Formats: sequence, structure tokens, C-alpha cells
Amino acid sequence: MLRESNWSPWIILETDQQDAQNARLIDLKPEPIKPLGLAIDIGTTTVTTYLVDLESGEVIANAAEYNNQISHGEDVISRIIFAKKGEGLDILGDRVRATIDTLIERIHRRTGTLAEDIHKVTISGNTTMIHLFMKIPPESIRLTPYIPIVNHPVQYLASDLELNVHPLASVDCLPGVASYVGADITAGVLACGMTETEELTLFIDVGTNGETVLGTQDWMVTCACSAGPAFEGAGVVDGMRATLGAIEEVWVHSQTFEPSYRVIGEVAPKGICGSGLISLLAELFVTGVIDRSGNVKLDLDTPRVRQGSHGPEYVIAWGEETDSGKDIVITKVDVENLMRAKAAIYAGFTVLASSVGLDLSEVQRVLVGGSFGQYINVEKAIQIGLLPDLPWDRFNFLGNTSVLGAYMALLSKSAREQVRDIAQKMTYIELSADNEFFNAFTAALFLPHTEINRFPSVVEVWDKQS
Repeated sequence: MLRESNWSPWIILETDQQDAQNARLIDLKPEPIKPLGLAIDIGTTTVTTYLVDLESGEVIANAAEYNNQISHGEDVISRIIFAKKGEGLDILGDRVRATIDTLIERIHRRTGTLAEDIHKVTISGNTTMIHLFMKIPPESIRLTPYIPIVNHPVQYLASDLELNVHPLASVDCLPGVASYVGADITAGVLACGMTETEELTLFIDVGTNGETVLGTQDWMVTCACSAGPAFEGAGVVDGMRATLGAIEEVWVHSQTFEPSYRVIGEVAPKGICGSGLISLLAELFVTGVIDRSGNVKLDLDTPRVRQGSHGPEYVIAWGEETDSGKDIVITKVDVENLMRAKAAIYAGFTVLASSVGLDLSEVQRVLVGGSFGQYINVEKAIQIGLLPDLPWDRFNFLGNTSVLGAYMALLSKSAREQVRDIAQKMTYIELSADNEFFNAFTAALFLPHTEINRFPSVVEVWDKQS
């Protein structure tokens, strides 16, 4: 190669932040090399990737797919239990690697980029997902005193982790805080700029694990609660990710109970995604199709409500309208799953605020992350009791902050240092330590809440509909 390039080869080096003279050779070619990186968010439900030009910082392509581990459990506890059985740990590690391989192959088909042309990788994800990816036994995460084996993983080579990129590419798994607050949250705090403001900020990751951070640039407390995958489309009969054909918003007529909806890509609907489920649940509640306990009112004068194979249900789209030719419905079981998810998230940040002697009304900014965060309708989210009843101008919906933080850390060594500082600054609150969370969760298992006076704007809408 040196001779072919007339002793002027193109090389990729990785330098040490503390010692610029201590460089590691990654690649060498006689022709120009485009340095590429991959930012990965390993979510419990969905894995998301960004292919990045490391010179310009441009995101060349992105791709997302359900985490292949989901067949062995929809939540982290199920997977931790499976990992302890026989070859379970290897199976789960291989499954998430297979998901990443699928996404890299999909990016290759779109861009022509070869896997061996990826020279740097950063990975965020909750603590369990990082352990499973690295094939580190995660059992201690669910056992008192809830301590993971590692919060700050060391840097590895891709060949060490059997990751299908350039074998000498470095792989940085970003640091976490505790068993249930991982790198997805430290990366998210970096991405949302929470450490750069004096305003009291509530950061919520609306996902399977419902992590929350409260604080300012000077202090932060954090907690997590298992919300389940319902808001990401899993565990719902006709749920799906926010891709082509997903119903993303729904409106229900208050007299006829007939729905209208918007579909991603303006094609025949295939199912309903998280933002659509929030919108639908709110509309069914305020129009009286379901009551505060989530029961479907089968005595309404409309064919949209009926007894289905999964129990009482509401038909969003008839078969002749859909891509599959089958009715798209939401069942009472779906509603119960959604209500448990929203109750867990609401209870989490309620207890967090209480733990530092603050009221939610004092929060100046609410930042909402999660893979579908930018699509949530704030009014609908408040109506179901997912978010606190605050003025709308205090809310910002940021989308997948975990992968965005991984992208920032991919491009900047100082950003990677900042993520480490964020992890060290956070104080973790263990919600299982007393009954306060359970009581708050139980109280939130109604629409919007047992204490209806917490949601004055919802009471106003409800009264108008009545």
C-alpha cells in the first residue's frame, strides 16, 4: 500500500485525548478514505443507528428496527431472568448484535457504505441493554442493593465485541448512573442541554423504562420506573413503530363517535404508533367512549364499539380502509397497558419532585425524549395524565435524545468527557425503597388521575363535553 501510494497513504488514526502523540492506527489505504462513525441507541424495544461523516458531522443515513431480544421478554426484568438460563446471555448478546447488523446492512443498501468502512462507534442504552450487548451478566441489576457490574465501560475494539464494522474501530459504550438509569439518560441530558441552564428542568424519557431527571446545571436527581413498551407500539394488538402506514394522530367526533386520523406517508393504515395511541386514548376519554377507569362503553349508539376476540374494543379503521384488509382496533387490554405505562411515568416524576421538596408547578421546563417524543401532542398527553398540567409553552419535545447524545459523543471527545461528568453528578433515587411510588402509581391508574383537581385544564374540557 505504501508503494502504491508513492509513500503518501491515506490513514485513519485515533489519538489519545491526554496524549496527542499516543495514536493508534485504524486503517491505511492508497486511495482517499472517508472517516465514518456509527452512533447507536440500544433501546429495550427499538435499536436506532446514525451513520455519520466524521469530517463534516453530517448524518448520512439513519435506520431503526425492533430489538431482536424482544422475543425473550418485552422488558428488562424478563431479559435479565432469561440471561441467567443456560446460554441465555449469549443468545441475547447475539440477538442485539444481529439487530445492529441488520441496520448496517440496510444502511449499506441505501448508501453503498461497507461495514468495514465504519471506523468509530458510540453506543448508548439503558444499563441492562449495555450489559447484554457486552455479554456481561446483568443479574445483579435486579437484586438488592441494585448495583450493576459496570456503570462506566472501558473502550473496546469492534473485534473484541464481534461487532460487524472495521475490526480496529473503537467502541465506546457511554456511562450510566445506576441499575435503571443508564447511558441513554446521560446521553439524553447531554443532548437536551440540561446542564447549561439554571431553570428547574424536568427531563422525561418516554419509553419502556420511563427514566426521569429533575434539576438544573448545579444539581440533578434521577429515577426510573418500568413503563412497558406500549407507547412504542409493542404489547398493543395493532401497535407499530412510527413508520410508513402508522396512524399518528386521531380525532373522535363527540356526537357520532366517528374517528378521523392522519397516517404517516398518507397511505392506507397498517397500525397505530405511540403518538397515535396517546391521541386516541385522550379522544376516547374526553368524548366518553371510555370512562375514567378505561372501560369501553359498549352501550353507545355506534358500530365502532363492540365485543371482540380480545374483549371490548373500539374500531379505528374498517378493513376496507386498511393496508391488510383487517380492522384496526384498540382493545380494553390495550387501554389498560397504556394506562399502566402513563401511570408509571407520572408517578415517577411526582415522587422525584417530592423527594427534593418541590412541587411540579415549580418546574420551568419539561423536556420530553423518547423515539416518538417529537410527535406527542402536549394537550392529549396532559388529558390522559401522562404529563403534568402545566402551561404548554414550558414543554419541548425532542425525539430520540439517546441516539442524539451518542451522535454528539461520536463527534467530540469533550462531549464524551461531559457525559462522564453528567453521570457522576446525578443522584439516583431508588423508587422501590418505600411505598411512595406504589401509592403514586395506584393513584395515577385513572384518566387523568384519581385526584382530578391536579388537571384543571382536563376538567374544563370534560365539563364542556358533558
